[in-house]
Amino acid sequence: MFSIAIVLFSAFQFGVAAFTLWWMLHAWRTPETLESTKFAAPDGDCGLSFSLLVPARHEQEVLDRTVTRLLESTHTDYEVLVIVGHDDPETAEVAHALAARNAGRVRVVTDYHEKKNKPKALNNALPHCRGDVVGVFDAEDQVHPELLAHVDHAFRDTDAAVVQGGVQLINYHSSWYSLRNCLEYFFWFRSRLHLHASKGFIPLGGNTVFVRTDLLRANGGWDQDCLAEDCDLGVRLSSQGAKVVVAYDSEMVTREETPGSVVALMKQRTRWNQGFLQVLRKKDWKRLPTRRQRLLARYTLMTPFFQAFSGVLVMLGFTVALITNVPIGVALISFLPVIPMLATFFFEAVGLHDFGKQYQLPVRPRHYVKLLLGGPVYQLILAWAALRAVWREARGRKDWELTKHVGAHLEAEAAL
Repeated sequence: MFSIAIVLFSAFQFGVAAFTLWWMLHAWRTPETLESTKFAAPDGDCGLSFSLLVPARHEQEVLDRTVTRLLESTHTDYEVLVIVGHDDPETAEVAHALAARNAGRVRVVTDYHEKKNKPKALNNALPHCRGDVVGVFDAEDQVHPELLAHVDHAFRDTDAAVVQGGVQLINYHSSWYSLRNCLEYFFWFRSRLHLHASKGFIPLGGNTVFVRTDLLRANGGWDQDCLAEDCDLGVRLSSQGAKVVVAYDSEMVTREETPGSVVALMKQRTRWNQGFLQVLRKKDWKRLPTRRQRLLARYTLMTPFFQAFSGVLVMLGFTVALITNVPIGVALISFLPVIPMLATFFFEAVGLHDFGKQYQLPVRPRHYVKLLLGGPVYQLILAWAALRAVWREARGRKDWELTKHVGAHLEAEAAL
C-alpha cells in the first residue's frame, strides 16, 4: 500500500514540476518565439486615445512620481484619471495638486464606497473615461514614455481587443526574498503569459493592461467582489474569444517594487490565491470553446494549491522512503521529482543572468547563492499563502489586504 501511494504521489509531483518548467521556458524554446514576444516598432501615428486609470490608496509617497512619469509620454492623445478614496485626504491632496498643475490632462475621481478595493475604484472611474482604450496602472508604477505609442501600434497592427504589457519588479537586492520575487515576474511576463495568449486563455495582469473601452463597458467592467479582478477579466474575455496580445520588451516594461516584508508578500499572495479560487468557482472558464483551453484554465487556477500540496508530498515522500522498508525501485521513483526541480533551479540561475543582462543590473555570485538557498523557504511562504487563502475563503473573509508601496524600485534606479 505504501509503495503504491509513493509511486502515485511521485508521479503527481513530477508532473507538476515538469509542467511548471516547460511553461516557464516557453519564450526561449526557439529564437523565433523569443522574437515574437516583443513589441513591433510603432509607425509614428497616434490613432487611438487612452484613458489611464491610476487607483491610489494611502500612496501619497509614490503617486506624484508615477503620474509625472506618465505625463512624459510621447503619445499625444491620453488622459490620466487618478482614483482616490473619500477617507484618504493625504493621497487626495497629492492627486488634486497634480490635476491643478496639469488641467485637461489629469482628473481626479473620488471613490465613496465604504469598503474599498481596487475593482470598485476602477469601476467608479469607468463612466468618466473618454478614450478608445482604458489602461490600468498602479500608483507606484514607473512607465516608459514610449509605451503608449507601442501599445497604440499593437492594437492597430493586430486588431487586438486587449494588449498586456510587461511588468517587472526591479529592486532585487532589497531583501532575501526580493531576488526570487523579481525572477518570478521575469519568467511570468517574459515567457508564461505569451503561452497563455497563444492558447487563447490568459489570466490578465493587474496593471500595464489595456482594454478597448467599449468591450470593457459591455462586460460591466471589473468584478468588484473578486480579489483577483484582473485574472477574472482575462478569463471572461478569453471565454468570449477576445484577441489578447502580450508584448515584453525590457525597455518598455513597467517597473515596480516587491512587497516590503515577508508578511506583506504572504498577504499579497493570499489575496491572489483567494481570487483564483473565486474565479475557479465562478466557472466562466467553462465557456472556453475547447477542452484543452478548459483544462489549461482549470490547471492554471489551481496551480498555487497544486504546488503547495506537492511541497508537502515531497517532504512526506522522502521521509517515508527513508524510514520504511519499500522496494528499491519504489525508493528510486520517490526521488523522480528531484530531476525537474534541479532543472528548474538551473534554469532559474540562467534566468537570473539574463535578467541582470537585460536590465543592466550587477548580478554577483552571492545572488546565485541567495537564489538557491532562498528557494525552499520561499516555496514554504507561497504554500502557507495558498493554505491561508483556502482558510479565508472557507470563512467568507473577502476584505482587501492592501500592499503598501514605499518606492524601493525608485531607490534601485537611483543607485544605478
